[in-house]
Amino acid sequence: MPQKPKTPCRYPGCSALCEEAYCDKHRQQVNHEYNTQQRDKAASSFYASARWRSLRKQKLARNPLCEECARQNRLTPATMVDHIIPIKQGGQALDMENLQSLCWSCHSAKSILEGSRFGR
Repeated sequence: MPQKPKTPCRYPGCSALCEEAYCDKHRQQVNHEYNTQQRDKAASSFYASARWRSLRKQKLARNPLCEECARQNRLTPATMVDHIIPIKQGGQALDMENLQSLCWSCHSAKSILEGSRFGR
C-alpha cells in the first residue's frame, strides 16, 4: 500500500521530514508543553494514575490498530487511547466501553473538533 509523502515538521525552524505533524523530538516537546501549561491538574493526575495506565495498556493490547482508520479501511497502529465521550462531558473515565484506540493523527483531529486541545 502506498504511503503518503513525508512533510516538514510544523515546529518553527525545524525542517525534519516526518509522517505526522511534528518530528519525534518536537512532538514530545509540544505534548510536554501542553501537559504542563494547558491541561488542568486533575486531568494530569488521572492520566498519571496506575489504574489509567493499566486500562490503557489493556485497551491497546485488545485493539492495537486505530479504530477510526479501520472504519475507513486503513490499517494504522494505535498509539493513543481516547475517551469516546470526554470525561468533561460526562463520559466514564475508567469504562472500557468508553475507550477507543486511535493513531496520533485521528486523536488530534478528534481533539480539535471537540475543542479540547487547541483552544477552539
